[in-house]
Amino acid sequence: MKWIITVLLLLVGRPMVAQHAYWAADFDSLCHVLQRPQADTARVRTLIHMLDVVELTEVRRRAQVLPLLDELFRLNARTQQLDDAPYRELRAGVNFWVETRQPHQALAALHQAIELFDEAQHPIPLLLIDLGPLYNELGESAARFAYFNRKLKQYRLQGAVENQAACYLVLGGTFRHRGDYNQAISCYLHAADLFQGFHRRLFTNELMVAGTTYAEWGNVQKALHYLEQASVLNKKYRINGLQRLFALQAVTKLNLQQGNLAAALRYANQALETARLDSVDKRQFTAYGLVLKSQVLLALNRPREVGPLLAQAQHIADSLRMLITGRPGEFALDATWAQYYTARQDYPRADAAWQRAYEKATAANFQMLRPKYLKQIIRFQDARGAAEPLRSYTRIYLDLLDTLHAAQGNNLLAQYEGERIEQAQNNQIARLRHEKSLQDLRLRQRNQLLGVAAVAILLVSGLGLAVYRQLQAKKQTLAQLRATQHQLVQSEKWAFVGEVSAGIAHELQNPLNFMKRFAEVSTTMVDTIHEAGSKPGLEQEILLGLRQNLQEISQHGIRASAIIKDMLEHSRSGTGQREATDLNALLLEYLQLARQSPELRDQALHVAVETDLAPNLPLLAMVPSDMGRVLLNLFTNAFYAVTQRRRAGEATYQPVVKISTQAGPAGAEIRVQDNGAGMSPEVLANVFQPFFTTKPAGEGTGLGLSLSYDIVKSHGGTLRVTSEEGRGSEFIVTLPVA
Repeated sequence: MKWIITVLLLLVGRPMVAQHAYWAADFDSLCHVLQRPQADTARVRTLIHMLDVVELTEVRRRAQVLPLLDELFRLNARTQQLDDAPYRELRAGVNFWVETRQPHQALAALHQAIELFDEAQHPIPLLLIDLGPLYNELGESAARFAYFNRKLKQYRLQGAVENQAACYLVLGGTFRHRGDYNQAISCYLHAADLFQGFHRRLFTNELMVAGTTYAEWGNVQKALHYLEQASVLNKKYRINGLQRLFALQAVTKLNLQQGNLAAALRYANQALETARLDSVDKRQFTAYGLVLKSQVLLALNRPREVGPLLAQAQHIADSLRMLITGRPGEFALDATWAQYYTARQDYPRADAAWQRAYEKATAANFQMLRPKYLKQIIRFQDARGAAEPLRSYTRIYLDLLDTLHAAQGNNLLAQYEGERIEQAQNNQIARLRHEKSLQDLRLRQRNQLLGVAAVAILLVSGLGLAVYRQLQAKKQTLAQLRATQHQLVQSEKWAFVGEVSAGIAHELQNPLNFMKRFAEVSTTMVDTIHEAGSKPGLEQEILLGLRQNLQEISQHGIRASAIIKDMLEHSRSGTGQREATDLNALLLEYLQLARQSPELRDQALHVAVETDLAPNLPLLAMVPSDMGRVLLNLFTNAFYAVTQRRRAGEATYQPVVKISTQAGPAGAEIRVQDNGAGMSPEVLANVFQPFFTTKPAGEGTGLGLSLSYDIVKSHGGTLRVTSEEGRGSEFIVTLPVA
């Protein structure tokens, strides 16, 4: 039963793991993949992947998208791999957004791209998320809410989980800007539950946003619960960048809210350091970090340190045209200026800064900030004794609170929290019922097994004695078999030694007999040299005969030495150091050596050599000297075969040796083909046997092909031959890749 459950979990888990791997792919890593050599179809898939995971809210990424789209269109024109209509609308939208600065046209084109992606059933969660900041840039909060609310209903009907998660994320931000914390947190938790199935970074991000929103709402306990959960997951999944900055901001603000100023300053410094180390949004994140640290320093009553920090943040904000709403959350630069000027008792500037902050929050429909800013403006006006502005802002504040409280209630608990708890309880009940049914099934199976075990014990007890007796008899038989096997192994060893010794003795006997015979004849000739004086010219004739005899003795001694040398090479083959080798270069080197050998130099000049060497061969792991010996043997045999047929005197015969290499599925292949006389079936059957040769006595040891066969085999390759009498022979060598 356990293995069945394990298999089911693996089958269910694989798609989930694949989804996480796809959406968690790093854009820069995919850029490196794109730079490698790839087929056009693979490059198209990589480009689509990059466009799926890119975030257009990153300014640097927006500029990179246009060249990617252009390359996609160019490749798709050749492969016709996909319908590129949605990508053409995407390019138009990004071009309006980045190049021509026409946000309305950009929004319209991106809407059209999303509709086309929906028709193709291609999920685009990050593109949907990117629309949120574009709507903010246009100040169209109501239009954003209506669009994503409509798309959410559509995706629910279609079951498009990835796109549902994106819609919940954007809607959560809309509700939060309106100050509707109940609906905002419910949307964030909905998004987190959906992102958990395919995007870990956004899953932890939504838990963190839910925690910070609870903190703004006033439920510190819930805020800590979600922030701690997100922090653990960030560490587990090694998530940095915006995610880490957001977490540090949230913890800083929570400590600031609770009066833990030393901890708040520590976390603010960590947030600023994280922002400065970010490779993508360093400047924007640094502005957030500077404002956050300024707020903590003002709470610590250290306003002198704040001025330079805010000036630096203001410079970054002006150059990047940063809004009060951004990816890391509220950008409270004007409100922090107001607090700074108040601490320096520069009340006119403080009043102007509060006005700017409130106007920006109102224009962005950032309802969560309006009551917060109104409360601080009321305190500021009260401290100055400005009665009329005080009454005006107090009236606006009370009206706004009534509206927000009517929409949310007073329990400070999001509606979706209850749904999650109920769902968790239902899952727990279902799990308990499932476990109970499994326990009942196991109990029945155990009772059945006990009955079967009792019967089995009786049978085993009856068979035990017979098995024991048979075991004793088999042990005795096994001991006898092992003794016999040992004797057979020893006999086979000595038989092999005898066979090899007989072969060596036979091969060495011929040259030794010749050497003995010529030595005896030479001795007789020396004995008769004393009689040379009686016969004119006889002494010179005897000396000439002695010279010829000594030459014969030397040649047969060289032949015996060659036999011994080849036997030694048999024993040493494959013991050298292997190295990655260019096979074509090695082949050409030994082909030249074969053509220049003393035995074939004159005849080889009349042989046509055709080479067909594959240019894309991989490097091969081999001992170059050993493999060169194989090639030399094959080439010289081929030259010998065609020259022997040429000597037969065929009028129309043209000797040809063809040499080719090609890449195979497992490595490389060498073919050496000749149009010589070929081999009979009897010769073909023994061609790789040691000491077997068809050459005349004294011209070959019969060890060349045997040695070549062993060398190729020691390299993990194969050597085979095909031949037909009157047509020629072909030797084929296959070698594995290094």
